[in-house]
Formats: sequence, structure tokens, C-alpha cells
Amino acid sequence: MTFTDASAVRAKLAAINWWMFMAILILGMMGLAVLFSGAGGHMKPWALNQGIRFVGLLVIMLVIALVDIRSWLKVAYPVYGIIMFLLLLVEVKGRVGGGSQRWIDLGVINLQPSEFMKLAIVLVLARYYNDMPRVSVTQWHVLWPALAMIGVPAILTLLQPDLGTGLLIVFGGLTMMWLAGVAWWFFAGGLAAVAALAPIAFHFMRPYQRNRILIFLDPASDPLKTGYHITQSKIAIGSGGFLGKGFLNGTQSHLKFLPEMHTDFIFAMMSEELGMIGGLVIIGLYSLLFAWGLWVAISCRSHFGRMLGMGLTMTIFLYLAINLLMVMGLAPVVGVPLPLISYGGSAMMTVLMAFGLIFCVSINRETRVGGLHEVG
Repeated sequence: MTFTDASAVRAKLAAINWWMFMAILILGMMGLAVLFSGAGGHMKPWALNQGIRFVGLLVIMLVIALVDIRSWLKVAYPVYGIIMFLLLLVEVKGRVGGGSQRWIDLGVINLQPSEFMKLAIVLVLARYYNDMPRVSVTQWHVLWPALAMIGVPAILTLLQPDLGTGLLIVFGGLTMMWLAGVAWWFFAGGLAAVAALAPIAFHFMRPYQRNRILIFLDPASDPLKTGYHITQSKIAIGSGGFLGKGFLNGTQSHLKFLPEMHTDFIFAMMSEELGMIGGLVIIGLYSLLFAWGLWVAISCRSHFGRMLGMGLTMTIFLYLAINLLMVMGLAPVVGVPLPLISYGGSAMMTVLMAFGLIFCVSINRETRVGGLHEVG
């Protein structure tokens, strides 16, 4: 590396919002503490592996942040294509676990390509709409490529089956279309079509997926079987009260009443031990990160940067919102982890890569990338 290169790296590092980095670090550390408690005060099997991943992925996040935003513009289509290929590969020779075929075994890690599609769909649509005249975004010849880029990976993900990730891909893609300026009537028409087709879609769902919806509507109908997860989650959250039972003192988790306590329902375990205060700290830190992400997007000069920053911020928000609604019984259980808190490598990698790209947009707010919507 030349002196000039080193100087540029130092300048970019100085431009990083280290307060937001600290917020991410605190969230990750809280996750490790909850995993430590869930294992009965032991680093294994969750906290140690998660901690190693977290440190390594923080480094990757910073590397992503230091890449010139114009490079991300150039690689948007290749990245999308590679992840599409991996999704197809999952259908051919993916590893089956928990009744779903979602992973590719790479030896050192089980990779879940659908997780990365949540980022790729935002990146590729930001690239697609960057040079698109705003007046044409609702025309059919502009709409159908975007819909195809959203629909194909969403269908492949639903076939695994993975309803939660499929919905996040769809919501992320539609958010990008809305940000690009697609008319409101398109979304109103789509919502009406979804409502009309819902009974047909319900018929074709797998039995456990239908049960999740029915249990969401009436959790008390089967509290010991299909409604067990959400019933125990509510008990754990409610029993924590305002201040919680204390760190390492949770009963629902330690006595094994709470299922999936280290992944989808980790917020319930944390709320039991740390109470409403702990939950508000999580929500407060994420609210700070969301407000910062939206400010970064709005203040960016390039259309690509604005869409990328806004789309990624909304994607992480959907992660958080769906998980919290799910564990509180306000939405069906769809298997979406709590970002930076839940145990798992692919989800953590996705979220930290998303934050890395938001940091990149922040550093390059004044950089022109070309296109029809440059500001200033």
C-alpha cells in the first residue's frame, strides 16, 4: 500500500461514525450475554462461537465501509447473479435441516444464500433505478424487470420453504420500488390482488405454515402443541416485569420451557431476565441506528447512495419489527431472528454487511456516482 492509499484509508476511518459503531458493538455484546445466560452460564455452545463470528464480521463490516461506493455500483449485477446461482444450487444439492432445504455446506460454514439475497435485492434495485428517468418508473417495460428480480429469488426461497426470508426479500424489493417513485396505485392494486389470492395461497401452504396463521389468530386453541412457542414466549416476557428476574435467573429458558430461546425467541429470554428495561435498551439502540441510517440516506448526493442507504435501513428495520411482533404474538411465527442478538452466522453476517454498506454511503455522501438524479 502506498502512502497515498494509507492516507485515504485513514481519512475514511476518521469519517466513520464511531458512535454508531459503538451502538452496534453494545447490541452484539448484549446478545453474547444473553446467549451465555441461556447456556446456564457457559460460553459453549453458543456464546463462544457467536463471539468469534461477531469479531470477525465487525472487521468485514469496516472493510465494506472503506470500499468506494462506485465499486458497489459496478458489482451490483454480478453480486445478484452469484447469489441467484447459489439459490438454484440450494435446490439441487442444498443441506436439509429442520425440515427445510436452505443451506450449502462449504465445510467451514453452512451458508444460507437466501439471507444474502436480502442485501442483493436492495443493491441491484438501487443500481437498476440509478439511471432510470423518474417519469418512467411506473411504465410496464420498467416495472417487469424489477418485479422479476424480486419474484424469482422470493419464489426460490419460499420453495425451501422459508416464509420469513421470502417475505423480507419481497418487502425489501417493494420498498426499493416505492423509493424509486413507483406510483401509489401500483401498491394499492398489488395489495388488493394479494388479499384476493390469500385464500388460494393459504390452501397451498404446508400444514405447519397454516397452523402458524391459525395459532396467531387464536393462540389458546392449542397451547401445548402448535401454540406452545408463542404461549411460552408471552409467559417469559410477562414474567420479567419491569426490571426482570435478574441475569442468569430466567426460569422459562433455564427450565427449557421456552423453545428456540437462542434464535427466534431470544428477545423473550432476555425480557424475562432483564425486564422491560432490557427490551427498551435494545429498541432504543436500534432506533438510534435507524434514525442515523435515514439521515445518511437523505443527506447523500447520489441517487444510488440514497436508495441503498434507505433500502438497507428499512431491511434491518423489518428484521427487528417482524421478530418483535412475532415473539409478542402480534404476528405469525415466521422464523426471523433478532438482528445481532440471535445465535446464527448467516443472519449476523447479513446485518453487519448491511451496516457496512450504510457506513460506506455515509463516508461517500458527497461522491458522485453518475445517473440522472445527482443532487447539487
